[in-house]
Amino acid sequence: MQTPTIQQPKTELIPLIEREILFGNPEKTSPKLSPDGKYLAYIAPDENNVLQVQLRTVGKQDDRQITADTKRGIRRFFWTYSGEELIYLQDTDGDENWHLFSVNIQSNLVRDLTPFQGVRSHPIALDRNFPNEILVGMNIRDRRKHDVYRINLQNGAVELDTENPGKIEEWTVDAQFQVRAAAATTADGGLELLFRETADKSWESLRYWGPDDEGSAVMFSENGKILYIIANHDVNAQRLIALDLETKQETTIASDPEYDAGATVIHPTKREIQAVSFYKDKQEWQILDQSIAEDFEDIGKFRPGEFDLTSRNLADTTWLISYMTDDGPVYYYVFDRASKTFTFLFSNQPKLEGLPLSSMSPISYTARDGLTIHGYLTKPVGAATPVPTVLLVHGGPWGRDTWGYDRQAQWLANRGYAVLQINFRGSAGYGKAFINAGNREWAAKMHDDLLDGVNWLVETGVSQQDKIAIMGGSYGGYAALVGVTFSPEVFACAVDIVGPSNLITLLQTIPPYWEANRANLYHRVGNLETEPEFLKSRSPLFFVDRIQKPLLIGQGANDPRVKVAESEQIVKAMKQAGKPVEYVLYTDEGHGFARPENRLHFYAIAEEFLAKYLGGRFEPADNIANHSGVVNPQTTHN
Repeated sequence: MQTPTIQQPKTELIPLIEREILFGNPEKTSPKLSPDGKYLAYIAPDENNVLQVQLRTVGKQDDRQITADTKRGIRRFFWTYSGEELIYLQDTDGDENWHLFSVNIQSNLVRDLTPFQGVRSHPIALDRNFPNEILVGMNIRDRRKHDVYRINLQNGAVELDTENPGKIEEWTVDAQFQVRAAAATTADGGLELLFRETADKSWESLRYWGPDDEGSAVMFSENGKILYIIANHDVNAQRLIALDLETKQETTIASDPEYDAGATVIHPTKREIQAVSFYKDKQEWQILDQSIAEDFEDIGKFRPGEFDLTSRNLADTTWLISYMTDDGPVYYYVFDRASKTFTFLFSNQPKLEGLPLSSMSPISYTARDGLTIHGYLTKPVGAATPVPTVLLVHGGPWGRDTWGYDRQAQWLANRGYAVLQINFRGSAGYGKAFINAGNREWAAKMHDDLLDGVNWLVETGVSQQDKIAIMGGSYGGYAALVGVTFSPEVFACAVDIVGPSNLITLLQTIPPYWEANRANLYHRVGNLETEPEFLKSRSPLFFVDRIQKPLLIGQGANDPRVKVAESEQIVKAMKQAGKPVEYVLYTDEGHGFARPENRLHFYAIAEEFLAKYLGGRFEPADNIANHSGVVNPQTTHN
């Protein structure tokens, strides 16, 4: 009698999601209503896959393209109050010298409002009562500081409005469209809140924040007697405050003992703050105006995930709502306030729907010195732990990771890796005690928090010790370099994207318009003038001899923040020392990779690199070596 064959159950691997879906352009995104509610503008790729502004008449399907950018694509735009034109921002190959361009929605005529070579422009204010003007910050007179210019949107005339005495970083405009408040940096790295009664009066000091405090102005009230600020003086976390400009009395409007106040919802015509967000593990809203309480309740119940009010008309009858989840696209809806009805507009990436995407879970652990560290864990769908893992470190470092769809995390999880994203000390949003705990701790306690995260991964069974990589961009790239130099045996490999390798040269080459913030950088990182040895001791470049594990570096040639030399000097040192390094330089990028072809190219290289040293999966890539616009001058393997 023949023994029956027993079929062993097969472990089915989830299908690989194409990089084009994960890292390509969105299909449609960033919808915004015109102030009169007649038109809807949004961003979508053209026939050449370059992101453009598209326009439709509300209630019709007459969508048409109104911009004609040829290379980098448009990522930021806003309506003017004329209702006949909108403004978008664009730089050149990632140099961050932004220009403001207006486009007429009827004629498609595009005009550069700030046609000044080598000048960096940023919008300061528009006002519905001054529909033909915009206030813009530009560093025309001195590259180190931005003055305020008043630009006529009808004829393009540019007029100097308010001169910067040298240290002003932010400007605040009142209901008469006059600059009446400003924030100026101080010699000790702090900040001073300035105020003037009228545009022709002298500045006076309203408040001083020390280098370990934070504060900023939000807006003036309609009558100009109240200045709303968000600040953390006398308390740990930033809260929303109403400052009476006559009595100098401060009244707290919204606060949380542990988490900083974040985004504000402001009435479109009344200059009233209606809601404030506090980002904890997820975003939470404090409602200040009860007239929108029922709206927010209905919006919160309609779909799972987090929501934002992204646009509204001046009549305040129609809102655009975005819903974000952790395992799918962003969904946009039109919310009619009168009928309480939702009309689906579009999702930004419909190809994500139905794919085997992973959930993101908030986590926390205790650092070696007792500080509570928060973060997020994304695990591969259906995989049994332990699994190979990537520690994905955010930039800033004074930023933070948040809950929701993260294309890097989803890409890595789909390739078979768990992904841990840590809000290490120095990350924003958790109060000043937490952010100040990161002062002068680059490559020290900030790195210890990451290593404690590695220990948490191993102790909880998510990962095995020898199958963890470190990866990140900007400060996260620096953290990856620190990982392979300061803790050379911990990580299996590292991926650095536009990360500084030498804190001395980083601080020597900051953009000129960061000059006013130099004292605070010295306070939080280290003093270039008096502490070069300290900065050297925290710089991976000087510890190349310790490197044991392979490193992949990606860099933009035009990066104004982390200059190309930051990558090239460590690549050169590693090559001379015979250390394993792969280097990819993009000649048409800056601080990160904005062009989809460059993103796709780099992540193709990165996933093959990670698969080689961690054992995950990768989607084969064609023609990497022949990719246009890329120089790969020094690739060495040991």
